[in-house]
Amino acid sequence: MAMQQPQEHTGTHEADGDRVTERAGRASGVTGRRALLGAAVLGASAAVLGVPGTATAAGHGTTAGHGGGGLAGLPVPTVIGHRGASGYRPEHTFGSYQLALDMGAHIVEAGDLVPTKDGHLVCRHEPEIGGTTDVADHPEFADRKTTKNLDGVPTTGWFTEDFTLAELKTLRAVERIPDNRPHNTLYNGRWEIPTFEEVLAWQDEQTRKRGRQVWIYPELKHPTCFRAQGIDLEKRVAAVLRRHGKDKKNSPVILQSFEPTSIQRMRRLVDNPLVVLLDAAGTRPYDFVATGDPRTVDDLVTPAGLREIAGYAQGIGPTVDLIIPKDADGNLTKPSTLVSDAHAAGLILHPYTVRNENPFLPPALRKGSDPDAYGDVFRLFQAYFATGIDGIFTDNPDTGLLAREDFLARRGA
Repeated sequence: MAMQQPQEHTGTHEADGDRVTERAGRASGVTGRRALLGAAVLGASAAVLGVPGTATAAGHGTTAGHGGGGLAGLPVPTVIGHRGASGYRPEHTFGSYQLALDMGAHIVEAGDLVPTKDGHLVCRHEPEIGGTTDVADHPEFADRKTTKNLDGVPTTGWFTEDFTLAELKTLRAVERIPDNRPHNTLYNGRWEIPTFEEVLAWQDEQTRKRGRQVWIYPELKHPTCFRAQGIDLEKRVAAVLRRHGKDKKNSPVILQSFEPTSIQRMRRLVDNPLVVLLDAAGTRPYDFVATGDPRTVDDLVTPAGLREIAGYAQGIGPTVDLIIPKDADGNLTKPSTLVSDAHAAGLILHPYTVRNENPFLPPALRKGSDPDAYGDVFRLFQAYFATGIDGIFTDNPDTGLLAREDFLARRGA
């Protein structure tokens, strides 16, 4: 996994706590997880998605449907399954994607898109796959291990662009953060790496089976780095979308990237809804670093910066710390004006990421010291929903949907 340099962005959704792998004495916490998971599987689709009403978030109306109409047809707040239901299954596998839908997620983040050596796109959190697959157990690929510069950071491992698709299909996915999710290691080796083409076909199949439009939310990973290698990630993504007829304004595929210039390129290639991801305050998107643009995220979240983004994108995906900053102890403070400023510019906000486990929660909401135990994540969801965000990424869609139900009930929806 790429580590982040000070004041620069590595484009990995890491600011929300992916790097945390705290080790502590084990305490109870399994019962809460099983109860939530069981409740979700049995009742999320009927009970949570059936919440009636017209609650609003900063003037944005809530709908209960999943039909057409593009972004306007999505429920507010939208619950987005982060890399599927990655709190319960190894991320970016069909097992994770399928469970997110079964739990009732409104959108599945199916696809952090990275290239293969022979021109395909596959779904991995990073192009370096040493931590998310069993590649290290394959002696035939031992000589592929190398060190590359990934967004300015020397990174050692195995990279998707050095493998053909056929070679990648011999690998199997494993849990990326086993210290926090030892229960997910049960599924190590069960699923292969999906391609973007397979995800789009799966989306169509699930839409037919479920009788409602299934939405996905792929991310373009490290496009500037790949462009330096002669790989045009944007053109590859656009070509696949066009082949599947999913390059339209109301297509149920929202595209996102941490690099604003990548989103601008996608705007010229397709008509899909587009979202600019925003890392921590003070960091610089890597495309800005590469081109000498001195601006940071702080500049992008000003009213003027947001108006500029609104000229080529429909939304932003900020780290949750830009919505409600944390104090020196890591606890929530007063919400920023980002939600109201973004809405004033006509942008939606889908911040990332809420997770149930203690290490990913503010200290005041943790329960015990077990890094695998759940804290009071419902209070955290309520705090973010109350700011008026349009949706949120979560590794635990069942928890997010229950929290959404609570939020709408309290608002009288």
